[in-house]
Amino acid sequence: MELRQLEYFVAVAEEQNFTRAAERVHISQSGVSAQIRRLERELGAELFDRSARTVTLTVAGKAALEHARAALAAAGAVGQAVGEVTDLIRGHLTVGMVIGCSLTPLFDALAAFHQAHPGVEISLLEDGSDRLIEGVRTGTVDLALIGAATATPDGLDALTIISERLVGAVPAGHPLAKQRRVTLRDLIAYPIVCMPPGTGLRTVFDQACAAQSLQPTISLQASAADAIAGLAARGLAVAVLTDSMAASHRDRLTVRTIDDVDTPAVLALIWKNTHSPGMRELLVHSRQAFTKPDPSTSPRTHGPTPDIRATDP
Repeated sequence: MELRQLEYFVAVAEEQNFTRAAERVHISQSGVSAQIRRLERELGAELFDRSARTVTLTVAGKAALEHARAALAAAGAVGQAVGEVTDLIRGHLTVGMVIGCSLTPLFDALAAFHQAHPGVEISLLEDGSDRLIEGVRTGTVDLALIGAATATPDGLDALTIISERLVGAVPAGHPLAKQRRVTLRDLIAYPIVCMPPGTGLRTVFDQACAAQSLQPTISLQASAADAIAGLAARGLAVAVLTDSMAASHRDRLTVRTIDDVDTPAVLALIWKNTHSPGMRELLVHSRQAFTKPDPSTSPRTHGPTPDIRATDP
């Protein structure tokens, strides 16, 4: 029995499909099938019911699954333990990033980490904040940059990057541009362009509307701040953003803080498990990248770098 056979077995069990499992472990489907057959012959029992379109575990397969996972975890722990005492960090880390993000400090952190620890394979995936939070909770994602409402998710460690109130943004000729104060009720009198559901900003906006029993017309949705600003600048709808998201568009948009929405939209790095030495090192590089002072500000007002402009705080 080989560890790779157990890895393929777990992959097929979780994917319930030989093709997807083969893609996951980066070998051919025939290779996965052959190794599973060898494992079954060695164990003297079929592990999968292949009679239906979806591959399911047999009784023997169900009995073997948790032991296979434990064996793989133990093998990984051996490598981590050796790495800690030899300063040789290896393994794999999955980093999540909210869709449409343009935060260069995250890329700087990944680059610095890769240079220091080239033996660690890094996977970067984009998804909605809700799915990334769930991924960190279940362990399929090690570190994620997400948007949230008010505070970071319960039960997870976090580093808050941005915490800002919502703003409305309109072109110069728009009636709201003439008002000094803009309330949520003022804003929703017009069609809205906003982030999609599942993003931190949209959660703050939806909760604020619900608290006042208001029903906005979300006529347009986009995952990128530039797209939302561009649509608003053309008069198609009123943009709902945060101040930093709207900052680079003030030449074509008038920006007003939504006066009666106090709940901030939060952008944060979140994680759950720091048992891996690689994960601990990645956190060190992430903290360094996100806490670098902005050279354009005075020494007393150091803040995030100008590139910290998220599409989903």
